[in-house]
Amino acid sequence: MKFTQDASAQIDRLKEALQNADVAVVGAGAGLSAAAGFSYSGERFEKYFSDFGQKYGFRDMYSGGFYPYKTPEEYWAYWSRYILVNRYMDPPKPVYQTLLNLVKGKDCFVITTNVDHCFQKAGFDKKRLFYTQGDYGLFQCSEPCHNKTYGNEELVRRMAEEQRDMRIPEELIPRCPVCGKPMTTNLRADDRFVQDEGWYAACERYERFINAHRRDNVLYLELGVGYNTPAIIKYPFWRLTAQNERAIYACINYGEAFCPGQIRERAICINDDIVNVLSAIG
Repeated sequence: MKFTQDASAQIDRLKEALQNADVAVVGAGAGLSAAAGFSYSGERFEKYFSDFGQKYGFRDMYSGGFYPYKTPEEYWAYWSRYILVNRYMDPPKPVYQTLLNLVKGKDCFVITTNVDHCFQKAGFDKKRLFYTQGDYGLFQCSEPCHNKTYGNEELVRRMAEEQRDMRIPEELIPRCPVCGKPMTTNLRADDRFVQDEGWYAACERYERFINAHRRDNVLYLELGVGYNTPAIIKYPFWRLTAQNERAIYACINYGEAFCPGQIRERAICINDDIVNVLSAIG
């Protein structure tokens, strides 16, 4: 693989940092799943949603999620297929498995804004994962009338299988078992996002892990994190690195790999494709 001299040197530094670190904290954003092949437009959109695109006029999955469908039957026809494709199918490239192999043997925890469950499907320990923004695989009351989420795989598969002409049967429309109002996906879009018992338990485990290793030999590895929600991963990783002289901050993000000057000497910023970098390290 061809890298510029600077990129190659940074990759060597990251490989050394991974080998020497006792603790790894992985922070992952949408760029990691994009690197794994979970693209929301182009060939993948045409493969799974060309019929919706032709009927409704949008050209990517993201736009389809915000389209003002006239009926719940149409809405859930789209969303059931969307969830099936982006949650219950594996990504085309084994990027998450590659990452798992790289941190194997380390005391590791993952925090992610991704909602596609790829870490757990790749074999990461469920008790060492914190999905901060929800999970495509969960439903919640749209109100919400109570703070509980519900696994949706069986119903999603039925909706995807039984839909005809981009509509699901009326009897499959998900409704809250408590108040009877419509269900929705458990995604953080506004103040109605449900943080259930599982969410709070994961948050507590993550905070305990971070606090237990504040002075240890830690690698904070940030992958594909942009600026939609920098306060969740990016800013805390910078702060934790600055507070711990034994810590190293690493960022792989094509076009957005940088860090504050205060941690420059203990930072590894690689402006390259995540697939290339992880493969080169492995």
